[in-house]
Amino acid sequence: MKGIILHGGHGTRLRPLTHTGPKQLLPIANKPMSQYALEDLKNVGIHDIAIILGDIYPEKVREYYGNGEEFGVNITYIYQEKPKGISHAIRLCKEFVGNDKFIVYLGDNVLRKNLTDYTKKFSSSDLDAMILLCEVDNPSKFGVAYVDKDDSSKIKNIIEKPKNSTSNLAVIGVYFLTPKIFGIIDNLKPSSRGELEITDALQLLMDKGNTIAHDIVTGWWKDTGTPEDIIHANRLVLDSIGTENQFLVEKDISTKDNIIIGSNTKISQDSSIIGPAIIGKNCKIESGVRLGPYVSIGDGCTLENCSIENSIIMENCKIDAQVNLVSSIIAQSSQIDGNTISKKSQFLLGERTHLKL
Repeated sequence: MKGIILHGGHGTRLRPLTHTGPKQLLPIANKPMSQYALEDLKNVGIHDIAIILGDIYPEKVREYYGNGEEFGVNITYIYQEKPKGISHAIRLCKEFVGNDKFIVYLGDNVLRKNLTDYTKKFSSSDLDAMILLCEVDNPSKFGVAYVDKDDSSKIKNIIEKPKNSTSNLAVIGVYFLTPKIFGIIDNLKPSSRGELEITDALQLLMDKGNTIAHDIVTGWWKDTGTPEDIIHANRLVLDSIGTENQFLVEKDISTKDNIIIGSNTKISQDSSIIGPAIIGKNCKIESGVRLGPYVSIGDGCTLENCSIENSIIMENCKIDAQVNLVSSIIAQSSQIDGNTISKKSQFLLGERTHLKL
């Protein structure tokens, strides 16, 4: 089998964080969100992976992942110049896929349960496709599957972002496919938003008599389309620290209870940390700092006098102010300093922002 990770899209709901890079490289618990997808594919034995690049700083993706050797995989890069839809991106991979079955993974999705069981089921079957479903509270934001009331193993139809849905089963961003899908995509027409929709491709695949199975995801799944989604995903990943299925397995770290600390990081005795939390390498946590719970601090940060809770501070940031940050995202190489703010503050700062209080 082969793997495809979609790394395009403009990430407009995540601005200003995405003004200087693709959303899929934004870190969750100090790891780019698309790396979770790559590791899921690798862990089921897939080593040939195509990454579909968009027009938002694609060079940063190539710089991070390289040829894949550092991550134990072989990476092929394929460009999608404009965001013309998931099906369009998949069609670009026809030559890469060849005659193999393959898994498509949206790079801004994070899945709690690994893909092992699903992959075994699909690879050993004669299925033409398999999709994963998850119960959601807001189905109008997703592609939604309608299951046959008399036979729950059968899907009746799939609709993209229905206004008044009677189903709450969202089609999550992991698709198990065969090369049959390419001929289906060739017969698609763009949707009202000008894209070739994956839901339309799956529906047409079913309409032509092909077999699609589904499975219900247990645990949790996050589509990280907004800052609130990213902060929530950060909480969920940090909650895995110390568990059997811990996400964070890196070199040169130490773990104490549910707190992970990178190498060469210095923490003042006059500071306090409440887990779960992760602090990267080469950080300085000076006096008067209170961290946690649910805080991720990237590599090379210097913090002093501040209190931070339920937040993501990316690498090489400096904060020296008596400020109480909550539910905030501070992009890399940003700086906060100045006067005291007694009340809780929520900030969303883009890369290299300098905020004087």
